[in-house]
Amino acid sequence: MLNIALFGPPGAGKGTQSTKLMEKYNLAYISTGDLLREEIAEDSDLGRKAKDIIARGELASDEVIVQIIEKKIRMNNDNVNGFLFDGFPRTYVQAYILEGLLLKLNTSLTCMLSLDVPEDELVNRLLERGKTSGRNDDNMTVIKKRLEEYQNKTVPVIEFYQQKEIYFPINGVGKIDEIFGRLSDTIDHALSKRLLNVVLMGMPGAGRGTQAKKIAEKYNLVYISTGKILRQEEVAKDTELGRIAKPYMDRGEIVPDEIAVKVIERKIKEHPDANGFVFKGFPRTVVQAYILDGLLRRIDSSISTIVEFKIPEIKAIKRLSKRAKSEKARFYDMDTDVIIQRFEVYDEKTKPVLDYFKRHKSVNTIDATGDPDKIFEDVEVVINESIRLAK
Repeated sequence: MLNIALFGPPGAGKGTQSTKLMEKYNLAYISTGDLLREEIAEDSDLGRKAKDIIARGELASDEVIVQIIEKKIRMNNDNVNGFLFDGFPRTYVQAYILEGLLLKLNTSLTCMLSLDVPEDELVNRLLERGKTSGRNDDNMTVIKKRLEEYQNKTVPVIEFYQQKEIYFPINGVGKIDEIFGRLSDTIDHALSKRLLNVVLMGMPGAGRGTQAKKIAEKYNLVYISTGKILRQEEVAKDTELGRIAKPYMDRGEIVPDEIAVKVIERKIKEHPDANGFVFKGFPRTVVQAYILDGLLRRIDSSISTIVEFKIPEIKAIKRLSKRAKSEKARFYDMDTDVIIQRFEVYDEKTKPVLDYFKRHKSVNTIDATGDPDKIFEDVEVVINESIRLAK
C-alpha cells in the first residue's frame, strides 16, 4: 500500500494538494480536522468531546483522534491503493499511534512530506481563507495559537521520520501545480525504492524453483530458497546448522523454525541494496508466515505478492520422478517414502498457509501444468500488476 502523511503548518496548502494526490494515486483521504468537524456536525459522542477543543485552536486528545481515524480506515479499506493522512500525526506520540494503526493493515508509512511555508505567508493565507470559509478558527487569535501549537508539539515529529529516512521537506511556495509536481516527484522516488517481495507457494514438483530463477533474473531480485541454501551452504559444508537440518531434510520434514530464520536473516543482511526477494520453500507453516512478516517488517518492508502454482498431484510426482533421473536430481528424489512424506507434510502443514494468506492477503493462483515459458508469462502479469498497485 502507498501511505502518505502530508505535513505542514496551518495554511500550508495541505488540503489543496491532498485532493490532487488522492486523484493521482487512488488514496483514501484522512483529515483529522475534517473528521472532527464531521463528528461535531453529527453531534456524536466524539464530536461533543472535540467541539470545545477545536474552537480554542488546540489539538484534540489522542484518544479521540485514534477512534475517528480507525473508524475511517475501516470504512475505506477496499478499492484504494492506500491512505493520505492530512493533519496526522501531529505529535511524537501520534507518530507511534500511526505505526500501530498501519500495522493492523500489515503495512507502514511510505513517506512523510512536509510543506514548508514562511510564517508571514501562512498568516496571510489563513486570514484570506477566513473571509470565505466560514470557519471560526480562521482569526488572528486562533491562528497564532495554532501556529504556536504546531511549533511546540508537531515539529519534533520530524525527527521521528528523519530517523526512519522517510521524511522529505517540500517547498510549499509557488503555483499549485508547481508544488504538486514537487510532491509527485518525491513520492515516485520513494516508490522506486520500495522492495518487491514475492512468495511462491505450491506442492513439491510444481515448478517453483524454475519460476523463482526467472523472476529473480527478470526483476533483479534476490532468490532465497531455504532448501537450496541448506543443501548447498550448510549440509554440504557440514556446518552446525547443516548437521541439525540434515536429519529433517532426509526424512522430507520441515526443519525447525530457528534454522530457517537464521538462514533467511543472513541472506537478507548479505543483500542490503537488494530490489527485493523471491521466497521459495518459506513459509511452509502458518507460524512461518508470521515469521516472514516479522523479518520483512524489520527492514520496513512487506510481502508484495503471493503466487500459488497449481498442479495435479500425479503430475507433480511424474516431474519429481523425471528429475530423479537427471543431473538436477536431489537426494530426496530417490526415495519414494521421502517423496510421499513431503506430500503429506505439504497437505498437513503448508496448505493451511495458503488458507491463511487468502484470508489476510491476495493470493494469485496460476496453472503450472504447461510450458515453463508460458507459465512465466502468467507470472509476469501478476507481478506487474502488483508493481502497478504499489504505485
